[in-house]
Amino acid sequence: MSLAFGRDHLAIPGPSVIPDRVLRAMHRSAPNIYAGPLVDLTKGLLGDLKSIAGCEGHAVLYIGNGHAGWEASLCNTLSPGDRILALVTGRFSLGWVQMARQLGIEVETLEFGVTEPADPARVQAALEADTDKRFKALITVQTDTSTSTSNDIPALRKALDDADHPALLMVDSIASFACEPMHMQAWGVDVLLTASQKGLMTPPGLAIAFISDKVWSLHDAAKLNTPYWDWKPRANPSVFPEHFGGTPPTHHLFGLREAVDMLLEESMEHVWARHRTLATCVWKTVDAWNAGGDLRCHVPKAEHRSTAVTAVDTADGDSSRLRDWCETHMGVILGVGLKPTPTATVIDSGFRIGHMGHLNPSMLFGTLATIDAGLKALDIPHGSGALDAATTWIAEGFRS
Repeated sequence: MSLAFGRDHLAIPGPSVIPDRVLRAMHRSAPNIYAGPLVDLTKGLLGDLKSIAGCEGHAVLYIGNGHAGWEASLCNTLSPGDRILALVTGRFSLGWVQMARQLGIEVETLEFGVTEPADPARVQAALEADTDKRFKALITVQTDTSTSTSNDIPALRKALDDADHPALLMVDSIASFACEPMHMQAWGVDVLLTASQKGLMTPPGLAIAFISDKVWSLHDAAKLNTPYWDWKPRANPSVFPEHFGGTPPTHHLFGLREAVDMLLEESMEHVWARHRTLATCVWKTVDAWNAGGDLRCHVPKAEHRSTAVTAVDTADGDSSRLRDWCETHMGVILGVGLKPTPTATVIDSGFRIGHMGHLNPSMLFGTLATIDAGLKALDIPHGSGALDAATTWIAEGFRS
């Protein structure tokens, strides 16, 4: 018997749950795209996005997903034959590498497996070995959504500085933006990429690039640049539609404006703390399941895990049965496990829990309780006391 007759809960690592406030903000007629409220809204929105990112440079928008941000970052700074260093910690790191190679960029990769973050010492050694300073950029994700590893961005900036290397530091924060701390200027990030559909709680369709003034010398020499991808008119438009290379994504702007208002009302420090608290609930729950079965957090050390998404390992064959049961019978949609390849290859020995964006304990506990019920219904071995571990963690936080 299916009980999935209420509102489905999307527990995948993006698109995340869209708040009712955001949906209501988007439910309106089309506006004037040349003057008036939309122009003022966009100006304020770009400023607030920069504040969330800790960016003192420019924010530019694309009608696209995170892959659009990847391509924009490469085309605005590089030429065919240029060389970059890429840090690989999962499937999305590899996707950015694949795109760079398709554009004719030479990529040297440092691979760190799929359960640990990038090692700054190895990164520094690779940069020091580049005695001719051929690397034009170091590219990395903050969180790799497929593995749920989280890289230490300040430590990677220090590796660049200690190696006295001029390469740009480009960071994909698509899964982590507005979920995990980001201080672009203070951390020395030169290009920061994100998208609307995860921590920003807005439907997929907007890519955002934050750029420092350090990029412009490379930008002016970049032979991969094209009129549509070009940052300059988007950063300094002569007319409003140049922000977007044409017609603005009107209703996405209305939605994103409301989402950013919600984040600022809560305060980013509280948003980040909330994500860490909820992530810890997930980890304690999975640890309890692991005590009597094969379920475990994919990333062994908590300090190396994302607070936006948790990848969970299972025995072969268990993840698809569990995901199907949770969706069909309970209305909870879990994220698929992904193989660390450039293309999205689904595996049957793991799943992912998205705990990003518009989320509170009752929503998260519903997901965890559903998984717990599925483990019982499907006779998948697991330890007991998982939900008690999560609720106790929350309760102790209020007592302290």
